[in-house]
Amino acid sequence: MQAILLVWGVTEEVLKKIPVKGSPLYGEYDFIAKVGFEDEEEMQRFETSLRALIKGNTYKLLPILTSSPP
Repeated sequence: MQAILLVWGVTEEVLKKIPVKGSPLYGEYDFIAKVGFEDEEEMQRFETSLRALIKGNTYKLLPILTSSPP
């Protein structure tokens, strides 16, 4: 399972503490990263720790939906 992480409205200090590699953005969002998870439970644990780190909900974690032809 993969997802795109977007973060905004946080300081540089907080961005450095995010435990995934990504890229800084300039504009509406401050940070973008592609994140991989084994399952939905791991993604939920990541979201909980991220929310605690940035002290709020100034992020979007967007699952990447993939499908294969029938």
